This record gives sequence, structure tokens and C-alpha cells, in this order.
Amino acid sequence: MITVDFKKGNGLVPVIVQDVHSKEVLMLAYMNEESLAKTRKTGLATYWSRSRNELWTKGETSGHYQHVKAIHVDCDEDTLLLEVEQVGAACHTGHRSCFYRELDEE
Repeated sequence: MITVDFKKGNGLVPVIVQDVHSKEVLMLAYMNEESLAKTRKTGLATYWSRSRNELWTKGETSGHYQHVKAIHVDCDEDTLLLEVEQVGAACHTGHRSCFYRELDEE
């Protein structure tokens, strides 16, 4: 049986979010057991906000929902990969991906 080890990250696991069609990495978020259960139940990506200390379903206020098509767990069972159909922008700045900037070389 495949499980997720929430103990390693003090109750949270990192979640890489990827577009199911293009495979573009859209964002990184965190989940706890409750947010993972809600995601599985509703089919909408729900995360744990570390800054607000609460659950949030992506798109609740913006309409930019993430419809989850698959959930993968890594070999250590402490990181998740969500494949989603993204509605609108994934980034709160309005960009399709949160990874739209390249770090300058020194």
C-alpha cells in the first residue's frame, strides 16, 4: 500500500503542480492530510497555506481552479506531484506558471 509520510515535514509535504498536457511545472505548494483528503474527494487542488495557517482551494477567489487528473507520490513517500488541468493562471501574479523568472547569473 502506498502512503504519504506527513511526519517528515511536521505534518506537511511539498507538492509539485504540473500541467497534465504540456508537463509545464506550474507551482509548488504544501499539503497536509486534510488538504490531500479534500483534494481527492472534490477533484480540485486544495493546499495548506503556511502563511495564513488554513486550507485553500486553488481558484476559490480567482476562478483559476486546478482540476486534478492524477496524484503521484515520490519514492520516499514525502513529496507529491499533481497533474492538473489549469483554468487560467496558476500564479497569483497572473502568470501561467509561478516559475516565469530566470535567476540571473553572477
